[in-house]
Amino acid sequence: MATIAENIQQVRQRIAAACAQAGRDVQSVTLLAVSKTFPAEAVREAIDAGLTRFGENYVQEGVEKIGALAGLRERLEWHLIGPLQSNKTRVVAEHFDWVHSVDRLKIAERLSAQRPPHLPPLQLCLQVNISGEATKSGIAPEAVRELALQVSRLPHVRLRGLMAIPEPAADAQAQRRPHRALRELLDALNREGLGLDTLSMGMTADLEAAILEGATIVRVGTAIFGRR
Repeated sequence: MATIAENIQQVRQRIAAACAQAGRDVQSVTLLAVSKTFPAEAVREAIDAGLTRFGENYVQEGVEKIGALAGLRERLEWHLIGPLQSNKTRVVAEHFDWVHSVDRLKIAERLSAQRPPHLPPLQLCLQVNISGEATKSGIAPEAVRELALQVSRLPHVRLRGLMAIPEPAADAQAQRRPHRALRELLDALNREGLGLDTLSMGMTADLEAAILEGATIVRVGTAIFGRR
């Protein structure tokens, strides 16, 4: 069985190949290791292999891991990528560096109000339900503009871009369509002067399609840590 370090090397090779195909600099894509359900020891292995950015789906589990690895806090960047309820915003504002899953103004306002003043602004992405799935979190594409304009005005947070978890698709062209739609949404927001730079899209199964359509952060769990 491959080690976490070997898995990371393979993922980096996939990212490099996709960047080469897209004519992009490999440095333009950030690898976010999704460590949900895996212990702090597994995260430490990934750190030893050179990773510094980690994504967690569950607030409490993420906070516990941040605490377990507190000695390395200055080196690490913690991203909340799972759904966020309003009663959990304070602990997220106090512990995380990024939140990818903002889908309503109330959440962004609470994060802004609860971000400790001694910390840098909390980096935010709006989660878009790009495939229109009834069971998925995220706002409808047509509602993105208004929410983005509102969130961009809040203090203590910085709107960076958009995130999506598209419906699984079998072939590369079908995988690319929702990622392209998210990129076009970001382009439209930037034409309004929002200056967004982040597309959080692409996971283990579809990271190549996402990179070809402009992903700047790919969220990879299974290919690094193994099956849950």
